[in-house]
Amino acid sequence: MIKGTPELISERKEEIINACEQLYQTMSFKEITIKEIGNVTSFSRPTIYNYFETKEEIFLALYEREYDRWNADLEQILERNENLTRKQIADEIAGSLQNREQLLKLLSMNNFDMEANSRKELLTSFKASFGKSMNNIRNILEKFCPEMDDEEIQRFLYIFFPFMFGIYPYTSVTAKQREAMKDAAVDFKYQSIYEITHCCLVRLLDAE
Repeated sequence: MIKGTPELISERKEEIINACEQLYQTMSFKEITIKEIGNVTSFSRPTIYNYFETKEEIFLALYEREYDRWNADLEQILERNENLTRKQIADEIAGSLQNREQLLKLLSMNNFDMEANSRKELLTSFKASFGKSMNNIRNILEKFCPEMDDEEIQRFLYIFFPFMFGIYPYTSVTAKQREAMKDAAVDFKYQSIYEITHCCLVRLLDAE
């Protein structure tokens, strides 16, 4: 049983998530342990287990927060625009993902492990944030592309959301990876998150 006010519990969870986020800037998912996370917080490793049972649950909470941040960006697109062309929609959505590199990194790495090793109630909370993102994209299409029917929108969602899993590996590469591509004589043009996302959206929306 977790002791403390709801506010205190929320603050402690946030501190743990922030510690995980800090470590994730310089360490891989596999390298980060609950002990490492505890070293960055103001309380001990055993205390962390009062709030999260596994490392994966902490990452899932970070993942959920990233979806929440993206949802806020998508809702801004809906609120501040009355009309958008299809090219403008591609620009707005691509721009919203340009600042969500951490979301894309989490999407591309260990998604299965995070979901498999988290309690159902935490997974449900995460899925709610994910589902809200799909609904926000649907709302954008319904508002600005009223000519698209439900089948077209559904097809868009089931292409674009799987596509998002591959954005990070194609846009964030190390010097070693670049050298390996060069040594392998692979002719590859590196693109930014915005560029690769915009290209996909323009094609999906037939906005060329």
